[in-house]
Amino acid sequence: MKPRKKHFIWMIVVCLSLSIVLAGCGTKGSSDGNSSKSSEPVKITIFQSKVEISKQLEQLAKIYTKQTGVQVDVWGTTGDSYAQQLQTKLASNQGPTIMSISPGTLPGSEADKLKSYLYDMSDQSYVKDIAPNMALKINGKVVGVPYDVEGFGLVYNKSLIDPKDVTDYDSFVNTLKQMKAKGINGLGLSQEAYFLIGHIINTPFAMQSNPQQFIQQLNEGKVTMSGNKTFQDFAKFMVAIRQYTSNPLKVTYDKEIGDFANGKDAMIHQGNWAYPMFSSYKLKFQMGMMPFPLDGNNKLAVGVSNNWAINKNASPAQIKAANDFLNWMFTSKTGQDYIVNKFKFIPAMTNIKASKLDPLSQQVLDASRSGQTIPWAFNDFPSNMVVNNLVQVAQQFFLTPSMTGQQFLKALDQAWQSGSGQ
Repeated sequence: MKPRKKHFIWMIVVCLSLSIVLAGCGTKGSSDGNSSKSSEPVKITIFQSKVEISKQLEQLAKIYTKQTGVQVDVWGTTGDSYAQQLQTKLASNQGPTIMSISPGTLPGSEADKLKSYLYDMSDQSYVKDIAPNMALKINGKVVGVPYDVEGFGLVYNKSLIDPKDVTDYDSFVNTLKQMKAKGINGLGLSQEAYFLIGHIINTPFAMQSNPQQFIQQLNEGKVTMSGNKTFQDFAKFMVAIRQYTSNPLKVTYDKEIGDFANGKDAMIHQGNWAYPMFSSYKLKFQMGMMPFPLDGNNKLAVGVSNNWAINKNASPAQIKAANDFLNWMFTSKTGQDYIVNKFKFIPAMTNIKASKLDPLSQQVLDASRSGQTIPWAFNDFPSNMVVNNLVQVAQQFFLTPSMTGQQFLKALDQAWQSGSGQ
């Protein structure tokens, strides 16, 4: 009997061992979200909208992969169509792991539309370093970490323009006329949706007493742009721009930068993000940034350009890898160097110090610290409103010299109604 009892006990031990091994395999598989690939190395993907940092981000990803072994692929983007591409990729369960999400959380905004894909980052260690009131939150949860602080306005050539001469409608128009008489384009816009209309139309929205409330009422059909005094004044500026400057529909972003760098444009409506593009030129002048002087506005438009977010439908292993990558980018010497010196960002994280900023970024930082700013109201526009609706009206406006300012505003109202689903 003793030999048979020993054999029985041995069988029990073997069975228990196998059970433990199998159970262990099962546990590992569930944490990856894919048991058949549990031994495969983790790979994450990044899809973001800021074309200016694409190459630098790819370089940073390669450094991270070399240091950690975690593969990080950066997908290319065309900028204007980013939001549509992102929605398509998410809806078809094709990733990405890390993505950029525009600020703004009103119903219909990009963050509101994609909230079911946004991972709750609230308990991550890097969240404590986000500058006050700059985290992207939905229902009290942090779902986005700001890229940076950015600002835009009229970028001007200091050898041609004195900001004291451009403070209201009359002085603005006089400047355009004077530049035209000298054979210089007074103000450069370009054909891309945000550079043609998205940024410049921010000013009349931002100058409303309550921009978010105005946008909400516009969405509900309770107010119109054509019936608003500030927008009526804005339309006068746009008519003057059409009359006295080059047709922006013939100008790309690259050409706009080149024309300004070569002294062909006295001013361009741009932001501090454009400054790195001037590195390709030997500038013979200094530049500055001043407010777009609608109704005497004397403040730059400053806000958070975008947010890093994580796709909560990625596997748990990918979500952990994404958090690890972001934490490394925000806290390591290499990551911080890229944020400040390669991306040329004005940090929105309190643990990242900025020094030796370019002149446009320094003006934005000064405005931010002094409070001389107006908000980025367009972040609360219904998703894709600029790209899908407003830009077509702007194109028609610049193609049709006979279109009046009021007709322009009524066409914008109709486009808004269509884009907001009224």
